[in-house]
Amino acid sequence: MEGNQINFNKYFKKFNIFSISFVIISIFLLFFKGLNYGVDFKGGTLIELRATDDQITISQLRQSFLNMNLGDVSVKEFGKNNDFLIKFEKKESNNSNLIGEIKQDLTKSIGPGFNFRRVENVGPKVSAELLKSGIIAIVLALVSMLFYIWIRFEWQFSLGAFFALFHDVILTLGVFSLLSFEINLSIVAAVLTIVGYSMNDTVVIFDRVRENLRKFSDIKIFDLTNTSINETLSRTIITSVTTLLALVSIYIFGGEILKGFSLAMILGVIFGTYSSIYIANPVLILLNVTQKTILKEDKN
Repeated sequence: MEGNQINFNKYFKKFNIFSISFVIISIFLLFFKGLNYGVDFKGGTLIELRATDDQITISQLRQSFLNMNLGDVSVKEFGKNNDFLIKFEKKESNNSNLIGEIKQDLTKSIGPGFNFRRVENVGPKVSAELLKSGIIAIVLALVSMLFYIWIRFEWQFSLGAFFALFHDVILTLGVFSLLSFEINLSIVAAVLTIVGYSMNDTVVIFDRVRENLRKFSDIKIFDLTNTSINETLSRTIITSVTTLLALVSIYIFGGEILKGFSLAMILGVIFGTYSSIYIANPVLILLNVTQKTILKEDKN
């Protein structure tokens, strides 16, 4: 603390080392362990099953599906206690016959006390197109955001925003790779939202940095960025905390289907708040942004 200000920049080098280490670990995980793609991207079949017999348990269902040799099978509870979501890899062109066989096998193993509320099949071609579209959407979002920052500020600010966004996305995907959480279309939506949220946090601080650079020519960028962070701190904390409260509620009470999405968003909000302070702003310090940079922008 210096006066009424928190000295965020005092330890920014240590935090940068911390961040770089975790980014390297995340990249390592993504290359060597990879991501656990769901039915959306890997292809397969999804069944939403409701048990009308209270005696049917998730362990019975899991064992029954494993005995059918359908490949990698995932059985999860969601919504009510008697609702289950089953996903498996086996893809058949004659899907109706496969589902009919599954119903017969289930009836033999657990009895007739169930019904299929929804059945979805994703073929390998469609899943590959969805994966490609998801990657393109994320890349286009990143490029568009960075171009916007370059136009609104200067290239130094754009570079800071790039490293912050890269940090947030890679760390979020790294956590999902480490914990083997499923990656589906809702996670892509979460990553795109993370990009927007992180950029918003960064722009708020950048705006204040630019404003202070115009007002104070005798303050070094090291101290000026610290002042700017402190001036926007209350807004950052209020936004992050209120967002996290909503997301944690969704994670706890939203059921199994929303857990992946809400977890990705929780990680994104935490990483985004951190990176706007300890990733984006240190880039301005390292590039020694001065008042001349802003005056040059104003002339243009």
